[in-house]
Amino acid sequence: MKRDIITIDEQLCDGCGNCIPGCPEGALQLIDGKARLVSDLFCDGLGACIGSCPQGAIVIESREAEPYDEHRVMTERIIPQGEATIIAHLKHLLDHGADTYYQQAVSSLRESYPGAGKLIEAVEAPQKQEESGCAGGCPGSLSKIFGEKPVLATQQSSALTHWPIQMHLLNPASPQFRGKDFLFAADCTAFSLGAFHSTLLAGKALGIGCPKLDAGTDIYRDKLIKLIDHSGIHTLTVAIMEVPCCGSLLKIALDAVSRAQRRVPVKLIQISVEGDILKEEWVA
Repeated sequence: MKRDIITIDEQLCDGCGNCIPGCPEGALQLIDGKARLVSDLFCDGLGACIGSCPQGAIVIESREAEPYDEHRVMTERIIPQGEATIIAHLKHLLDHGADTYYQQAVSSLRESYPGAGKLIEAVEAPQKQEESGCAGGCPGSLSKIFGEKPVLATQQSSALTHWPIQMHLLNPASPQFRGKDFLFAADCTAFSLGAFHSTLLAGKALGIGCPKLDAGTDIYRDKLIKLIDHSGIHTLTVAIMEVPCCGSLLKIALDAVSRAQRRVPVKLIQISVEGDILKEEWVA
């Protein structure tokens, strides 16, 4: 069957092992100094390991793979590791909205673990509080409700100067990129930052992407290298959200700069889920 599953770029992977604890399902192992996906069966494709990789070597792709088996994951990998791992796995499924897998996990837990009810309550109680308005959980996937903010009635002009803007679709050799400042932005930034066009985009060419949902993010790196070396962009600004997985865009950009023949300055702009600029600094 064709489904979402992680893939690892062996050239980017430095064997640090940070991704291993992020996969309690046991789909990842360090082999010959590299992180390897050792079983399609145990990879749920939700990408919890992505934000743990300092090199941006892990992405999600859609390909033919053996169906994920939550029951086997629970009985063979999760339950034998004890309560802390059980709770971490259940929270992982809830935080990523994997309701079907979660129900399968709970069913397996009730069948195989005497203290199942206590652990399920420990996981679901904070979730129920969050749904009733209490804060908590991962900012990348848990829902939040913000207070209404005043919106000016005046219409702002778009600062976009070209099309397409998705990194997979744009052609680095196109004339709109020559000698320009380039903005490499996470998809969500434009929806979160109200003044995206005037504050971030004005005067820049644009490329957008999502390191968690887009497949083949190595294409991002290769196109950035071409933009630097062949299109002669002046600066590279990376705009990301505060959520962990979004940091992969910065790693991809820095990797591209390190591989390029030219050197360009790199600025990081980090935006909160409420639409505030948290950080703006030159990082390279």
